[in-house]
This record gives sequence, C-alpha cells and structure tokens, in this order.
Amino acid sequence: MSNVETDPSELICENTSGVAAVEVLEPRDVPLGGPRAMTVRRTLPRRQRSMIGAWCFADHYGPDDVSVSGGMDVAPHPHTGLQTASWLFSGEIEHRDSLGTHAMVRPGELNLMTAGHGICHSEVSTATTTVLHGVQLWIALPDAHRDTPPAFEHYVPGVVTLDGATARVFLGTVAGETSPVRTFTPLLGAEILLEPGARLTLDVDTAFEHGVLVDVGAVELAGTPLARGTLGHVGVGTAGLRLVNVADTPARVILLGGEPLGEDLVMWWNFVGRSHDEIVRYREQWQQESERFGRVGGYAGDRLPAPPMPTARLRPRTRP
Repeated sequence: MSNVETDPSELICENTSGVAAVEVLEPRDVPLGGPRAMTVRRTLPRRQRSMIGAWCFADHYGPDDVSVSGGMDVAPHPHTGLQTASWLFSGEIEHRDSLGTHAMVRPGELNLMTAGHGICHSEVSTATTTVLHGVQLWIALPDAHRDTPPAFEHYVPGVVTLDGATARVFLGTVAGETSPVRTFTPLLGAEILLEPGARLTLDVDTAFEHGVLVDVGAVELAGTPLARGTLGHVGVGTAGLRLVNVADTPARVILLGGEPLGEDLVMWWNFVGRSHDEIVRYREQWQQESERFGRVGGYAGDRLPAPPMPTARLRPRTRP
C-alpha cells in the first residue's frame, strides 16, 4: 500500500524500546485520496512511538462497503528499505509489481513484498469484493540488508487452537507455531481470535517488544483496556502477554513483536532511508522513472507521482 498523503511528514524514527507497562497508541484517520477515499486508521508511526521491533508502519482499514468507499485503487508507487506485509480479514486485493508478480491478497493469507534496493507495485480491490477489511504493515530493513534484492512471498498459515482462542502465525514463532517466511530481523506477526470471555496468556520472547492491535471487540492487555483500532505496546522483558476478551462477542487482534531495531530511520512517503539526502535521491529517481524501481505491467492507469519534498529537514523528535 502507498502512503498517499499529499504532504507526508519526513520522520526521524528513533528506536525506543519501552518498559513493561502498557502504552496505548491511538489511531489517526488518513484518507487514501480521491472524493470517495477509503480511510485507514494509522497507529504507527506516532509521535510517542515510531516502531515496535522493526515494524514501522501500521494501517488498519474497514470493514468498508466498497460501493460507498470506492474500495482500494493504489496506482504503481515505489518503495525502498522495507518489507510490506498485507493481511486481510475480508475482500480481495490484486497485487502487481515490477518483478512481474501478479498475485491476490485474500483473507488469512500473507503477501510479503521485500522492497530492499527498490521496487514498485499496485494494489486494487477486485470486482468481486463487497467488503474490504484488513491491515497493511511495513517492516524496516536493517542497515546491513536494506539494499537487498526485491522479492515477493506468499504464505497461508494454518489455524492453531488455543484455550479459548485460535491463532494464525504469519511471521515468527508463537503458540508453538513457526512461520517459514524469511525476515531480516527477529519478528512476530499473528492474528488471534478470542472467544467471548476468553483469558489467554501467550509465552513470548523476553527480548522482544510487542504490540496488540485490536480489530474488533473489547480487549484487555495486561489489565489495560484497549478499544477497537488502538494499539497496545509492551516493552522488552515480558515473558507472558495476557489477553482478555471482556465482551460477550468474539474479539480479534493482530499481535506484532520483534527485537528493538536499534537504528534511527528517516521515513518519508513510501521510502525508508537513513538521511534526508538519501530520500531526496529516491524521490528524484522515481520521478525520472529510474530502473531502480522498474515498472508495473497490467495496471490500467498512470504511476503515482511523488509529493513535493518538505521545505526543511525534520530534526529528530524528543522521545519520552
């Protein structure tokens, strides 16, 4: 997915692993362009927290009636220095990229695209989609691998039955299940469905920090209430994550985790880099149709132009 804000901020994303207490990140609404724009709820990056492990971007959208919202139609756009993880709860999205990949994103199936040195892709909800609902997540690549060749991987995780819950582990390891999908730093990603009143404690890696994004329902994380759309963060040192569904209806969350990246990043538009000048170069290469990003075949429309660069450099933010 592209960040299609017309005036995106340039962010200096400093690694800030938190303490064991739960920090609640509220989402902000971001329209994805156009008069019938689909709106996403963004919880990462936020002013108080840029990353959870190497997870650096989290958009949560739907359920949207596409006859009203217009669905998703994101023209070819570039990425560098990251991986994109697409995960749906309902609907279907057609993915095309400059590697020649033509794939569908469907509920319960992971599409992981590695941008690395550079890639471009398009995303369009299909004609058969009536309700579109899911998350789009970005993973920052560490400095040693941020210029890795681009790649694409599709994976369908099985359902793991737990006490009062089920889980689909699409990245990393939890609940005795391990995803075979390659990441460049230790990571965790899973969908967890909690039955009404369920109380679940997950054994997790104490070297990880974790985030719990509530899709539907009312959930407590370590005793802290989380409303729909919020992201609860727990810092390193926690051996067990306690989730409680406090409602009489099912709840669904996305669990994210990873070792703190330990690197400062500059994120602007669809690029992850290390300096303002580097981002300027990426933007110029995209505008000049550089071979760095290649071309998407099969999309009926023009490429997405890059927004103007900000007039001044954004300095690192002071973190709590």
